[in-house]
Formats: sequence, C-alpha cells, structure tokens
Amino acid sequence: MAVAFTFPGQGSQAVGMGKDLADAFPEARRVFEEVDAALGENLSKLIWEGPEETLTLTANAQPALMAVSLAAMRALEARGFSLKDRVAYVAGHSLGEYSALAAAGFVSVGDAAKLLRTRGNAMQAAVPAGEGAMAAIIGLEQADVEAACAEAAKGSVCQVANDNGGGQLVISGAKAAVELAAKLCTEKGAKRALMLQVSAPFHSALMAPAAAIMREALAGVAKRGPVVPVVSNVTVTPTSDPEEIARRLVDQITGRVRWRETVEWFGANGVSSLYEVGAGKVLSGLARRINRDITTGAVGTAADVEAALAALG
Repeated sequence: MAVAFTFPGQGSQAVGMGKDLADAFPEARRVFEEVDAALGENLSKLIWEGPEETLTLTANAQPALMAVSLAAMRALEARGFSLKDRVAYVAGHSLGEYSALAAAGFVSVGDAAKLLRTRGNAMQAAVPAGEGAMAAIIGLEQADVEAACAEAAKGSVCQVANDNGGGQLVISGAKAAVELAAKLCTEKGAKRALMLQVSAPFHSALMAPAAAIMREALAGVAKRGPVVPVVSNVTVTPTSDPEEIARRLVDQITGRVRWRETVEWFGANGVSSLYEVGAGKVLSGLARRINRDITTGAVGTAADVEAALAALG
C-alpha cells in the first residue's frame, strides 16, 4: 500500500511555525536561509516572530508556508528518508502544489520562494481591493452550488474555486455576485454560507492577469522532472513532465482546486496513508472526511519528524 505526501495551502500559516524544526535540524534552518537569500529579506524573522497580520499577507504567507514544508522535508531527509523511494505521489493545495514540486526537485527552494512571492503579488494585484470576494458553502451539493453561481453571475464572474470535500465548497468572483450566490445557497438549504476574509477572489477567472504573469515567471526558471509524480489540482492526474507541470500551474491560478477528487484519486490508486508536510493539519482533517480508509499523519514539528520516521520505517 502506497504513501502520498500532501502540502498545505494558504490559511495554515501561524506565527512561530517551523521554528523548532530549524532549531533541531541544521538542514531545516538552511531552508529558511535559502528563502531569505532568494527574497532578499528576513522572512524567517516574520515567520517566527510576526506580526500575524503581516505574515498573513498573500505575498508573505505563500513563500512562508513553502519554507516550512521544505524545512520539514529536509529534516526527514537528514534522517535518511528518501522521497523517491518511499512516496508514490505528491500533491499540494493551491500554493502547496509549489511546495510539493520543490520537495520533488522540480524547482529549487530559492526559485520556489521567488515564484510564490511573484504569485502572491500578482494575485493580489489582479483585482482592485473590494471588488472581489470568496465564500465558503457548507452542506450543499456541488450541483446546487454551481447552479447558484450561474444564477448569481449574470454576466459577471462567480464560480466554484475550491472543492475541499467534507461538504465544503468555496466560491469566488465579483463581490456582488458572490454575495448573491451565498444567499441563494442558503435558500437552497446550505448549512452555512460564510463570506471569507480574503484579499482577492482566488481561483476565479478574475485572476487571469496573474495567470499571464505566472506563465512568464515559470518560463524563466530552471525546471526538472520531479522524482515523484505530482497530482495536479486542476486535472487530478499525475505527471512528471516539466512543461506540462508548468502549464498546469498557470491553469491553477484561474481554475478549481479539486481537493476532494485528489484524495479520492489517491484512494482509488492504492494510497493508504497521507502525510501532510508543513504547517497545520487542515489537509489531514479534510482527508479523513473524504476517505476514512486512508490514514493520515502530519510532519510539521521536530516531534512529528521522529513519529513519521518511526511509522514509515
């Protein structure tokens, strides 16, 4: 039975994340140093000391979360763990796909940090502040949510951005359309329709300017075939072809994060254990709601590293 590694996305950040990894493993500390050098700033200080409101900014949270994930990976590898030999697939939630790819050698840590800083800035700048919105819809069938989005759009943009599983869908688009769609979802029987405190309408067609920027940015970095196939957010299929991976990363900016389908794909393709590598345990919780037959683990602290090594052998 196979193992897959998953890598968290925005929302999993917390001040202090990764500090004990850096203290316990020189290899983990070097990841933070590489990220600081690539960005030309002391992002590590922000990660470990805050303030939280600055860490949460998209342009900071994205490279910060990648740094913690890669620090955890380097800690595992320092103890003899081989991603290539022990893991069948990797996947990441939104920005986590970059972490997964950096872990698998598709790009260097420094290039991943620069790509995510570019991505964060581009996504933030794609839509003027206050014009976009996102909402979480809980407990309503996907077809009903999509119908509400279509009814609310009326020539504007409103679409499903994340299919997270466990009855949770996130919609994204123009603010008025998203607010109307959330209201319609409540009328259709959703348990909750919660407007999210986000800075832009991520994973919607309004992100097209950011997709164009990322196409150019990805073309300008050295890319290698990953040592483990990555299961793409937008296609839910694995690939190791560098140019195809880059195309999927561009499509991901405006496309749906199909996380429920990703976990289901893992289960259908022999994966029995999912390890969430990096900050928090959001993906582990989602996986348990999607497929109770898959066991989950987290690798975000020095203690987690030891526990994962013991479990994985």
